[in-house]
Amino acid sequence: MKKSSIIFFERKFPSANMVLIKDQLPILIDTGFGSDVKDTERLIKEVGVSPEELHLIVNTHYHSDHVGGNFYLQKNYSVSISAHKWEADLINSCDPEACSAEWLDQPVEPYRVDRKLSDNDEISTGSRTLKVLYTPGHTLGHISLYEPEEEILICGDLFHKNDIGWLNIFREGVSSIQRSIESLDRLSMLRIGQAYSGHGPQLENPLAAIDAARQRFEKWLRMPEKISWHACKRIFSFTLIMKNGLAKEEMDNYLLKCGWFQDFARYSFQLHPEEFIQILLDEMIRSGAASWQNNYLIATTPYQAPQKKWMNRNIKPKDWKPQDFLI
Repeated sequence: MKKSSIIFFERKFPSANMVLIKDQLPILIDTGFGSDVKDTERLIKEVGVSPEELHLIVNTHYHSDHVGGNFYLQKNYSVSISAHKWEADLINSCDPEACSAEWLDQPVEPYRVDRKLSDNDEISTGSRTLKVLYTPGHTLGHISLYEPEEEILICGDLFHKNDIGWLNIFREGVSSIQRSIESLDRLSMLRIGQAYSGHGPQLENPLAAIDAARQRFEKWLRMPEKISWHACKRIFSFTLIMKNGLAKEEMDNYLLKCGWFQDFARYSFQLHPEEFIQILLDEMIRSGAASWQNNYLIATTPYQAPQKKWMNRNIKPKDWKPQDFLI
């Protein structure tokens, strides 16, 4: 019998990273952004796994950059999908709040969660067993996966090599920072040899990264405005990536329509949304998160622009229909 292998795909935005457990029962962890699904399919095939061989897709959480390939893989190859039970319920009921897609203005094609996961559940890949660890913070239903034999951790967007996942205090709760710290404390008790996060490179020193993340969260407890600034810049950068830039003349109208922008302006910074527009733009430029090019604001992080045709479909959970789930 061939030994199983763990294959890590570090991906450009708008897609999150993926992990493939190549074993008797192949498992794919997260599926990238919807517009990148052909690349998702190609990456799997190039390492010798046909999509129809996939036993299960496991989502660390329901944001669009992690679940975007679900629709295509489920519809075309009948792949089962698993996620934390709370997020699964929102997805399966087509709740308008699912994936925070409406609030974030991020398209997500419809999918169904077949297996609802809880803390300490086990997922077999054939010769390996992955343990489900409930690690809320970035979302209320965020999970990590741990393989104890080789001490491998897959941690989604809880923390990264040089960053931490942004916190959605308006949709996931104001105590998400305390939940994030508790999740980190839980992971810090594990023996971790290799770790893979949802963005950026493999973590060479996972425990040091956990310590750094904890210190940053603790700093945020003392300076809560940093939570909001971090989130605004991450969300807006992702918007600029999805849209391949925003024209100056479109900026005001677009931002004023966004739920996230309205909430952060009014409740985090106590500003009228119209007042917050220029403040956010200035901070995007100052921090190096974006730059002006020919009257377009462009994200500076490397990315692969989604096709306009795909983005123009603008699918969100409020638009999902029961027939979308027929396989």
